[in-house]
Amino acid sequence: MSHLQRFVADLLEREEVLVEPIEPDGMEVLAPPRVQRALRIPEFCRLGFGSAMPPGAQRVGVEADWLERFDGLIGERGRCSRHVLAPVNRKLPDAELLLQQELDLDNATYKLLDSSPAWTRCLILYFRYSALSDEKRDGVVRLGVNLATGAVLDELLERLVPSLADEGVEQDWPEADALPPSWDRQRLLAVVGPALSPRLAALLEPFTRSLRRRLARDQERLYEYHNELQREAGRRLAALPAGDDGRRREQQRIEAIGREYRAKLDDLGHKYALRVVVEWVQTLDLATPVQRLKLLIRRRKGERIVHLDWHPAARRLEPPPCEFGYASGRTRLVCDEALHLVSTAGLAACPGCGKPYCRACHPAGCPKCGLAATAGQDAGGSVASISSATA
Repeated sequence: MSHLQRFVADLLEREEVLVEPIEPDGMEVLAPPRVQRALRIPEFCRLGFGSAMPPGAQRVGVEADWLERFDGLIGERGRCSRHVLAPVNRKLPDAELLLQQELDLDNATYKLLDSSPAWTRCLILYFRYSALSDEKRDGVVRLGVNLATGAVLDELLERLVPSLADEGVEQDWPEADALPPSWDRQRLLAVVGPALSPRLAALLEPFTRSLRRRLARDQERLYEYHNELQREAGRRLAALPAGDDGRRREQQRIEAIGREYRAKLDDLGHKYALRVVVEWVQTLDLATPVQRLKLLIRRRKGERIVHLDWHPAARRLEPPPCEFGYASGRTRLVCDEALHLVSTAGLAACPGCGKPYCRACHPAGCPKCGLAATAGQDAGGSVASISSATA
């Protein structure tokens, strides 16, 4: 039985639906009216989940249509959940060696001040996206943030989330004073906005690359066709003597070809325009034991204390937070003014005057020449070509 078939069977059984597995890769369903309306199925039906379908079965997949049906049946249940990762018997590796391997500060030095066990809370948010152009792509993107340190967890999620399935007995939620406080909505959205956009753009890069390739192909064909029309009209115009009435007709034809070419280019722009809609679907509030490292960051004459967590369940040190755009990766730079930790793009040179400046200190633009920051510029230094709506 596939994961999807098992999910549907469990969901329907929770709704007190009679379910009977059948071969190949299907099930027979006897559904009450509420389930019929939500899933848009008759009272008795067959559902299929594999390449080979039972006779008379409807195919069920992970397309947007079926996801919307399941969403209508589930409603708000399961949108938010809590889980506690039990402490695991994994000792922190040599802290100094760990920092040498996983902490990448290109323009600053650091000193380890302390290391102690602690608890933290990680919010793991799941979003469903739909990218629509001449084709459509659907998927799920997740974002994890440590509420104690502000770090975005990225590659740690690949190890943290699977470890939840290995948990046995449910653990009690730790005492409130052992955990960092919850973030308010505005603080969380201030992270989600800049962090989600570049990660979503990376997921959609194969799709957008294909769109750009097909757009360039169609633009080239359009250019060749209209260019040949214009050259033919130009040759006819050159062959006509001065004062001939046909010259005005050929000149009008050339102008009409130009107008048609520009209109066709606009049509291609609309055809390949990409619109991305993002919807929040679920939040997991994860309490997990960590080993908290206290570091003293030094840049020239400035000093600053930061904390980073080593996660025993993932056996990784989280990357330092990027205070410019919550960029992925581990390379960080430290600014001179406030000692912000930022990605390389956060201390890039100004396109106007060529002087580097900290985007966390000056989000509006360059303090030297006054050039405004580019609207829509993400932490990776590129401009995202998507529009998104986050609930």
